[in-house]
Amino acid sequence: MAQPKEDPFLDDPEMQEEDFDLDAAMEEEPESGALSGRAAMEAVAAERDELRDRLMRALAETENVRKRAVRDRTEAEQYGASRLARDLLPVYDNLRRALDAAGDANDGVIEGVKLTLKELLNVFGRHGIKLVSPEIGDRFDPQMHEAMFEAPLPGTRAGEIIQVAAEGFLLHDRLLRPAQVGVSSTPAS
Repeated sequence: MAQPKEDPFLDDPEMQEEDFDLDAAMEEEPESGALSGRAAMEAVAAERDELRDRLMRALAETENVRKRAVRDRTEAEQYGASRLARDLLPVYDNLRRALDAAGDANDGVIEGVKLTLKELLNVFGRHGIKLVSPEIGDRFDPQMHEAMFEAPLPGTRAGEIIQVAAEGFLLHDRLLRPAQVGVSSTPAS
């Protein structure tokens, strides 16, 4: 095992705290090539300030890395399944189309499709997936809707939704898929 290095200042009787006179040391003439006592103290103080600055910067950087890691972990937990969620959206669309095509028929198959769609929406809800279902007459919102077409429709104002082609979905607060809508282009009278 290596022996710890001894501090030469601890053994030097001139450097003992009770015997050391700082003012006298600063007034002494420096030996040839050595710094004066005051210059040495200023150099030590400058080095101390530099080290303190480096330490504070390292601490700040460490805190930033910690915060970034927490944010990345939270984001991964919330949005990590977005690819799977996007892949499940056509399943919802197909179930919805099947129900729309069946109309008011009331047989066992239709009831099964309704229950399957309801369970799919429950699973979506448990995982933070919310349905974006605009109504006819709502204002077009480019953040939530995708305009599939524009058409002039009497009795509407420009920018109103006139048809909903497909519902959209949010994953927590991120848009998975915008609602696909038709928008009125009726000019203002």
